Amino acid sequence: MPRILIVEDEEIIRSAVRKLLTHAGYDVADAGSVEEAEDHDPTRFDLIISDLRLPGAPGTELIKRAPNTPVLIMTSYASLRSAVDSMKMGAVEYIAKPFDHDEMLEAVEGILDRQTRSAGVAVDTTERTPAGSHPDSDPAAIMYGHCDAMQKVFTLIRKVAPTETTVLIQGESGTGKELAARALHLMSPRAARPLISVNCAAIPESLIESELFGHEKGSFTGAVSARTGLIEAADGGSLFLDEIGELPAEAQARLLRVLQEGEIRKVGSTQSRQVDVRMIAATHRNLKAMTRTGEFREDLFYRLNVMQVRIPPLRERQGDILGLAQRFLKRQGEKMGKPDLNLTPEAMRALERHRWPGNVRELENAIERATILCDNDLITPSLLDLDGEGGDVNIPESLVEGDNEQTLSRDAEATSDLSLEDYFQHFVLENQDRMSETELAQKLGISRKSLWERRQRLGIPRKKSSGN
Repeated sequence: MPRILIVEDEEIIRSAVRKLLTHAGYDVADAGSVEEAEDHDPTRFDLIISDLRLPGAPGTELIKRAPNTPVLIMTSYASLRSAVDSMKMGAVEYIAKPFDHDEMLEAVEGILDRQTRSAGVAVDTTERTPAGSHPDSDPAAIMYGHCDAMQKVFTLIRKVAPTETTVLIQGESGTGKELAARALHLMSPRAARPLISVNCAAIPESLIESELFGHEKGSFTGAVSARTGLIEAADGGSLFLDEIGELPAEAQARLLRVLQEGEIRKVGSTQSRQVDVRMIAATHRNLKAMTRTGEFREDLFYRLNVMQVRIPPLRERQGDILGLAQRFLKRQGEKMGKPDLNLTPEAMRALERHRWPGNVRELENAIERATILCDNDLITPSLLDLDGEGGDVNIPESLVEGDNEQTLSRDAEATSDLSLEDYFQHFVLENQDRMSETELAQKLGISRKSLWERRQRLGIPRKKSSGN
């Protein structure tokens, strides 16, 4: 049984990660600082998961103190560049907070698997897995899909992943474009190198060039030191640019140079540097139409559109809807201690009739919401609430408890067993009456757009205005 050490000073997050990994079958210990971690002898563990910012020494100190143990860094989006710097120091991977259960488990499994292979332990791989790629990287293992449309997607990913070709992933929001990017990276010879994911819509326009390309000291107000950009951090690996249609014009020109010449120039620098990066981009917008209106550079579009992978919307995957629903129901049921849940025939018909404008993400949200509200073993159409009204749903009394006036810090002990999603939801609900959306986002280390997206995904209502 692999041994994992969690180093995190926030009790709620530490407890949630410990509970998640313990349930997944790992032997877990935890500490609140680097000094406390020393009491456990970090060299005895197979993996260390550490927050970047800790009281006393930073999490990167564990890289020095346990040089032969892989370190996974947890960080807020606001500290993303620091996390990238930590990879330069020897961290094997980073994960941005707040994160989902699956993100954490996949990161842990991937790191431990690579450790096993590097130690010379034989791993069974299929003939279609390219040399150097992750053995569990086949798209069918990462993305669910039995319908013909998804099988075609999987076939295309298997063909293009081992190449160096730039890929443009197109699809509506919620279809799973980031999963496709992950499969492309893990099936490539670059699998052991970083996959750096950047949401172009989540970074302020004034900072996007600095984030992507880096900057020199003094190049702009606040640039007190030189910083490495995310493109340079991905050197040798893959760069996934999500929502690339939101990239400002100046950054588009710089990105074109990367694709054409394979080099970057930091903001404020006159020197160029060669980079070896496999580019994967994604968008839900029509980039071709955007080139006609001048919103997107035509030359950049053609550079990106060498190979296109289109992820079909859920309404075109009729045969996958119930399979996905059962998959999500099993996962949510196990997570919430309700392993015997089933969909009624009426609920199944409702799922198949729905148009799913929010695609797979909307389906997952519906199942999670129904699992929370279900007071027996049967999921009914009213619990799914596919019309979004919510008026006929009876909330079990067991879910209505606690004093809403308590702050998160005073309630930390009572919520020590919360999942990571619960932590996010609890924090927002407990603090939104006294914090603005900007303050909430800053406290969570994410952008306002990401806060809004997570509200939508988790079904967290906005606070009522004083006029209501």
